[in-house]
Amino acid sequence: MNAGELRDKTADQLNEELANLKKEAFNLRFQQATGQLENTARMRTVKRDAARVKTILNEKARAAAGEA
Repeated sequence: MNAGELRDKTADQLNEELANLKKEAFNLRFQQATGQLENTARMRTVKRDAARVKTILNEKARAAAGEA
């Protein structure tokens, strides 16, 4: 997922995507704690994707505040 794809989405879609990423991060942490996690790099990508979504949400909020 890249920033260009995220910028095309609405704020509601981004919030839904963020919730899904947080759930996935929780599940990955749980797998790691129990020793079942095979792809440890996935944790890093999920965290980065979540940060990317938050950044785009903040940009959209700032732009909306500037227009009002």
